[in-house]
Amino acid sequence: MAGSWLGRLRRVYRQSPALYPYLSYARSLFRGRRHVVWMWPEGRIELGERVALFTHFDRRERLAEHVPAYVRELHGIGFSVVFITNSGRLPNDGLSALQPYCRAVIVRHNVGYDFGAVREVIDLLDLPRPETEQLLIANDSVYGPLVPIADLLGRFDLNKADLWGMTDSWQYRYHLQSYFLLAGRRAITSPAWQAFWRGVRPVSSKQWVISRYEVGLTQQLLKAGLRCRSLWSYHDLLGQTAAMFDRSEVNASISNPLEQMRIKATERIRGAAATGVPLNPTCELWRHLLLAGFPFLKVELLRKNPAEVPDIIDWRQVVAGLPGSDVAMIDRDLQLQQVIRNRVP
Repeated sequence: MAGSWLGRLRRVYRQSPALYPYLSYARSLFRGRRHVVWMWPEGRIELGERVALFTHFDRRERLAEHVPAYVRELHGIGFSVVFITNSGRLPNDGLSALQPYCRAVIVRHNVGYDFGAVREVIDLLDLPRPETEQLLIANDSVYGPLVPIADLLGRFDLNKADLWGMTDSWQYRYHLQSYFLLAGRRAITSPAWQAFWRGVRPVSSKQWVISRYEVGLTQQLLKAGLRCRSLWSYHDLLGQTAAMFDRSEVNASISNPLEQMRIKATERIRGAAATGVPLNPTCELWRHLLLAGFPFLKVELLRKNPAEVPDIIDWRQVVAGLPGSDVAMIDRDLQLQQVIRNRVP
């Protein structure tokens, strides 16, 4: 009976992919909320005033080299790091690499993506606690920090905004991008914050998670009168980028293949500015973000480049120019990814 029901659901999805997010949400109503399979340590976990919930996923259950490096930096600047992997398993060497820098390591099934993981752990650890002043939500979707982030965190003034992000986006609707969100005490104790997380379901549709949860968090807090800001505003960055090259520079450099790719990228950005079609800043504006002090580079941009950003081939030169950045570590990950892909029949 269940197989027949599932088969009908798959046929409906194939015939109308637009229905899948809604079907996925409906299915989540019949799922339990507990998907943790293992955690360290056992018993009550002591957390400080600044807590970081760091989510991770790798379908091959590995821990890429840049992930513990990122966790180590968060620990070094004073966060009590709770590492959550959605991979269902964590290798022993991965656990030993994380334990010195984490207050807790939690292994769960990949149900609900990052938002499902954060929602479950907020319940599991009873967050926020009376002593919690800041809650950071971060994940492994970026390489970095490519530059130290201690000084950047000093720019997150929680007297000026209640929820901060590194970047904002106007895709779908205005929102702070969820790979790095810092919430202050006023946000995390608000009824709007609590209502939002109570409403997060273990949905298997990535589209639903982005449109309803990533976008929805910012929108729900704004509607409640809370202040949301980013360090790098999309419109400010777009305006600066579109004005960076004038037409004479474009015409003078068109014979160089690398310059041609940069020109193509610049023209795409200018087109977005002229038409109002929003871009993903962490992909399309990667170069200009890095040159402005942004500490990350999107993993998906280098591994797959789904948006076909034309000038990303130049990333090594840009990253090498950043003080303290590690091009070799990123290259090792990309080479390993290529080896893995070649092994898959």
